[in-house]
Amino acid sequence: MELYDALRRRRTTNGPFLPDPVSPEHQRMLVEVAAMAPSHLNSQPWRFVLVDDREKIEALARESGESMTQVFRDGTFFKRYRPYFRFSKKEMEERRDGIYFDQLPSVLKPFTRQVFSPAAQALMNRLGVPKTLGEDNRKLVAGSPLLLAVLLDKAEYRPGELSGFYSIFGMGAAVENIWLMTTELGMGIQFVSFPMEVPESWRRIQNLLEVPDDLELMAVYRLGYLPEEKRRPSIDWTSTQRKRLPQYVFRNSCATPEPEPEGTDAQREENGR
Repeated sequence: MELYDALRRRRTTNGPFLPDPVSPEHQRMLVEVAAMAPSHLNSQPWRFVLVDDREKIEALARESGESMTQVFRDGTFFKRYRPYFRFSKKEMEERRDGIYFDQLPSVLKPFTRQVFSPAAQALMNRLGVPKTLGEDNRKLVAGSPLLLAVLLDKAEYRPGELSGFYSIFGMGAAVENIWLMTTELGMGIQFVSFPMEVPESWRRIQNLLEVPDDLELMAVYRLGYLPEEKRRPSIDWTSTQRKRLPQYVFRNSCATPEPEPEGTDAQREENGR
């Protein structure tokens, strides 16, 4: 696969994986390409835990489901991520970032406009919406044949210092290598983020993984092989829109946006105005 093609095909997998275990060869390839990433002074601050033990996966899945239920029940999810919600196709087309709210789970659609009000939150809780979403999330994580925990060496990762930035930068490059490799291998990957929203849940996951004091648990991902037919899951955070060049690229200074390349749909729309 050409690199550019792999980059264009890279996606987050929001649906289920095949039950097939990830082969030892592919597991090794994933962590080997991670090690090929650049890091400051070749410090290689990343550490990985490959989790294929069924009991540990089930335990982590419970944490993910219960934490999702909690943040939806408490309303903290909507308060924290309100800037990323889009409520119309027009808004999505103009901003070209965030999540189009119509792509959220069907159980949330009746609350689209009122989701941030206390009344809507109370009604969702009475109808058991947070519990439904949490259980769907638990099943999704539990059905993953492989989990990958990403950690940083605290000797390098020192928040508030340049070494902290350098470590995060290197970790991001390593994870992106893994992400692209899953595309090459016919696999999918998704960030298991909800336990990070609940500090107690995150601590239990650290204990589950027996993280030592000299390492910092940074993230957990679920991985597996993709089925040929991809049905849209009930929990679908996918938005394929990306910002246009003038929205994020500038020429020589931040005062001059980079124009759209000639021949793009956006350029034709601009010329037609």
